[in-house]
Amino acid sequence: MKKSFVFLTLSMLFLFCCSDDDGNQPLEIMTTFKFSHNWDGALVTNINFNAIQYTNANGDLLSIERLRYVVSDIVFSNNERTIELDMHHLIDVTNNDMVFTPQESIPSGTYNVSFTFGLDNEDNSQNLPDLNTANFNVPQNLGGGYHYMQLDGKFVNANMEEQGYNYHAIRAADNPGPNPTFPQDTFFEVDLGSIDITTNVEIEVEMNIAQWFKEPNLWDLNILNQMLMPNSQAQILMFQNGQNVFSLGDVSQ
Repeated sequence: MKKSFVFLTLSMLFLFCCSDDDGNQPLEIMTTFKFSHNWDGALVTNINFNAIQYTNANGDLLSIERLRYVVSDIVFSNNERTIELDMHHLIDVTNNDMVFTPQESIPSGTYNVSFTFGLDNEDNSQNLPDLNTANFNVPQNLGGGYHYMQLDGKFVNANMEEQGYNYHAIRAADNPGPNPTFPQDTFFEVDLGSIDITTNVEIEVEMNIAQWFKEPNLWDLNILNQMLMPNSQAQILMFQNGQNVFSLGDVSQ
């Protein structure tokens, strides 16, 4: 009887300890990313497309007819761990595809959250069937791979005529042809800052479209409107203007 009591006591102690340990383990969290778009604070959706109603910092009147871009490699980091989600997603405002949930969960905690605008050189060299289907490819004479962004529309030029523009971001390339060279990387990391993630969460990422035309490089659509993909200097200007395009919006848990 005494042995049974000791065994029962030890068993209860073991179960208590295990239960306590399990209670201290971080929860596994699913994250959802929602991308929204604005023009200096005014909401932009595909409902607003195809009408000349925006004025950029240079004073050019313009419309938006298509906007889609790639985000990739989401990173959650803190003092205990760094978790990189090796993924990519095509944000397509035209078709209202602006929300996605990565398949991988993360432990609950407070993280610095970042992602890559575009594709790093390793990812850009891979065969990505979804981007092939979306016709997001870059010609081989410019290095191949994929677009980072396509922003298209019309603007009112200096002759007061409507003219098309194609603000397309890719990997900057010189010497178009069989052996292009690459003066610098033009994908970039977007740092959303610190987020306390305690349960399944939706993280809003805001893009201010007006910023692409604003600073540090004031964009004159009369000069830079089309044929920007083979123009490495234009690509570098886009890279510079993109540094402040994205910001953290609402975090819903």
